[in-house]
Amino acid sequence: MTHVDFVVSRIPVREMAEMGQQLRNYFSYLSRKCGFDAGATAAIFRDESTFIESSPMSEAYLTKPSLIVVVDTEEEFDWAQPFSRDATGVGHIRDQEKAQRLFDRYNVRPTYVIDYPVASQEAAFRPLGEWFGEGRCGLGAHLHPWVNPPFEEEVSRFNSFPGNLAPSVERAKLTQLSETIERNLGYRPTIYRAGRYGIGPETAAILSDLGYQIDTSLAPYTDHSGDGGPNFSRLSRTPFWFGPGRRLLEIPLTVDWCGLLRQLGASLGPHLMSRAGMKIHLPELLSRFGLLERIHLSPEGMDFAELKRLTETLLARGTRVFVFSYHSPSLAPGNTPYVRNAAELAQFLGKIDQYCEFFLGTCGGTSISPHDLRLAMIQAGYPGGVTSELRRELVITAPS
Repeated sequence: MTHVDFVVSRIPVREMAEMGQQLRNYFSYLSRKCGFDAGATAAIFRDESTFIESSPMSEAYLTKPSLIVVVDTEEEFDWAQPFSRDATGVGHIRDQEKAQRLFDRYNVRPTYVIDYPVASQEAAFRPLGEWFGEGRCGLGAHLHPWVNPPFEEEVSRFNSFPGNLAPSVERAKLTQLSETIERNLGYRPTIYRAGRYGIGPETAAILSDLGYQIDTSLAPYTDHSGDGGPNFSRLSRTPFWFGPGRRLLEIPLTVDWCGLLRQLGASLGPHLMSRAGMKIHLPELLSRFGLLERIHLSPEGMDFAELKRLTETLLARGTRVFVFSYHSPSLAPGNTPYVRNAAELAQFLGKIDQYCEFFLGTCGGTSISPHDLRLAMIQAGYPGGVTSELRRELVITAPS
């Protein structure tokens, strides 16, 4: 029993209901006093040469809710221990077949963004190459600096974010990763997700120079600055163009706020997740009373009810792009905190199955790839930053 459960369990039901109503009234009052308008928010990035200012926009270029699946396909390592160059095991990749069969059943084509240990070891890259050759999946790159040569930097939490590296080192590592994927899988990757979501000031220029077209590194309403990483706490989940000439498409992860106070999520979130907020279990309390909760569209750490609640909330707001993600080591018990035994693995796969059925059936959605989304946005001239000349150029370079 958690501390919150202990406290709540000792509050009489009637008083707990009254407390919940009082909290709702108080925060509704704050919302009115603040004059908060969700549609007017904007995500401002730390370096204009890297990113553009992005405001929430319509996703009318898609006629149906569209599901993109991206899998962080990486080595096995103990998440509770310091990073190590020696942790390069990839035996769990064979277990990914369990999830791949589920995706096949629903005609979902996941994108496996793969890191250097996966791209360089035949036991890992061979099955992925076979699935890719059969048209069952897409491929991309995923940079974990501590296990990706050249090894020029100190291994540390700060340097585990690729964007914190010296630009020459970040470029060299991503170049070697890209070339290794191309050599062993016969495909030059054009989709990227930084390890630990760690993009930096030079990432966009490096991606552009290496021929990448899509980035999927941004985790909205999430702050990694405590570890020295990027702060995305004021970033929305809407896709947008960025980088040199606005030729790169950013497809953020689907992370958002649910509950009565969801419109205040971007403002209240940093306070909820602060040391003081965590000490008094404020996120759990607000979630318990249905006031505010942050939900990731992932089977990791989320139950199906939460995934359903997030999806229904976003659909009601006109969202059409949904990015479903997880880490490949979760397919083998004991690799991640999310799947520790066979029973939890069954639950994990069950959530993938349930969500695909819900999204593609109940919600009337469809499955697309990141490149499908990019092409749809280009053809629709979305957003306004894409000129007709650039549109023609981007269409020509779009992969089949």
